[in-house]
Amino acid sequence: MKMKAKVVALSALMATSFMMTSAMASDKTEPRNEVYKDKYKLQYETWHATSESDEIVDVLAEDPNLVVLWAGYGFAKDYNKARGHHYTVTDLRNTLRTGAPTGPDDGPMPMACWSCKSPDVPRMIEEQGEDGYFKGKWSKGGAEIVNSLGCSDCHEKGSPKLRISRPYVDRALEAIDKPFDKASRKDKQSMVCGQCHVEYYFEKTEDRKGYVKFPWDNGTTVEEMEVYYDAINFSDWTHAISKTPMLKAQHPGYETWMLGMHGKNNVSCTDCHMPRVAKANGKGKFTDHKVGNPFDRFDETCATCHEGKTKEFMMEVTHENQKNVTEIKLRAETQLVHAHFEAGAAWEAGATEAEMKPILLDIRHSQWRWDYATASHGVAAHAPAEALRILGGAVDKAANARIQLAQLLAAKGVKMPIAIPDISTKEKAQEALGMDMDKMNADKQRFLKELAPKWDAEAEKREATY
Repeated sequence: MKMKAKVVALSALMATSFMMTSAMASDKTEPRNEVYKDKYKLQYETWHATSESDEIVDVLAEDPNLVVLWAGYGFAKDYNKARGHHYTVTDLRNTLRTGAPTGPDDGPMPMACWSCKSPDVPRMIEEQGEDGYFKGKWSKGGAEIVNSLGCSDCHEKGSPKLRISRPYVDRALEAIDKPFDKASRKDKQSMVCGQCHVEYYFEKTEDRKGYVKFPWDNGTTVEEMEVYYDAINFSDWTHAISKTPMLKAQHPGYETWMLGMHGKNNVSCTDCHMPRVAKANGKGKFTDHKVGNPFDRFDETCATCHEGKTKEFMMEVTHENQKNVTEIKLRAETQLVHAHFEAGAAWEAGATEAEMKPILLDIRHSQWRWDYATASHGVAAHAPAEALRILGGAVDKAANARIQLAQLLAAKGVKMPIAIPDISTKEKAQEALGMDMDKMNADKQRFLKELAPKWDAEAEKREATY
């Protein structure tokens, strides 16, 4: 009776206060990963071990070209390599891309930016509906989304049964005739990864503003998605130098995996990145949830298919593929950096929109291909031939844009080559774009010191009622 009275009291509070809409954990989603640490001990321990992937690698410092390629967009401020699943919420809070909000209605990013980061996302969607979840700024969800990507993102509540936890993913799979409920278990093992490791965008229509959508209506290749984006006249941002309406690829690992040798041979994401391994006591196996490099568990991953091949041989093959992909990636970057600055010079020389339109389309299509291949984590292992094909297209389209720009600049009486500022380091590139990094960093530290702890306190109070 006491428990029943408590539930009734909480229900009354929920009816009178918007802040208490999450006072009860969802019937479908338990967002707290630690709840399962005893029932699924080995899975939880290996999931928690993703915290060991803690190195912060500054990609902009490694490759300052990216600052120019993303000029005017958040990724020019800050971009680090992905760490373990344990850090999904922490890293999103820490990145300069999410700004330094001071309250729930402040900041540069929408709520949708949380969508791949936490099992609190499906909980909120179940409680508030998609319209309620997607509405508003990223900072609105700060006190709600606190649990790192984990158990309930991929599994039904309290069960090892796999699930799609976001309704927009179900819609995307239906669009490509791969409904989850009719898929084999092997396919499902990749589909659950494909909830996040995919290309997506935030819709801009009035009735679905800010919703996450996968651009799969025409198919999942780089060209099919490009046609889709062009048809709806979508752009993520306008480039600060060239004024090109740009597309920012996210991380289309699922799409490129399908086109590679592993996807075509029914080798799932979990086969390579979450293999079944022997228990320490020798009694049976379990799925290792420390998502990582297949070479770290070579005998349980690569060796199960590549019989007779040594780890050293397989690593050499992979490194050669990575080298080849990186080489053409850098060629595309060089062409694109020049194209952006040359387009900027053309505008300054009085070029018209009609003169620039075909040039900007080539730049848009080139950088979309470059970004698609670059952002697809592990593409050199998943689909090296497809990566080289896509990047080759990026080089060709950027070169075509530059040929047109050379002709246009000559007609305007502008001498070539166009001078490019010193972008040899991340700091110099950001300075060349007029970015006030000292202020951005100071603002972020103030946010982390003042607002983020309040989010944690609110979340702790809410979760204490579950």
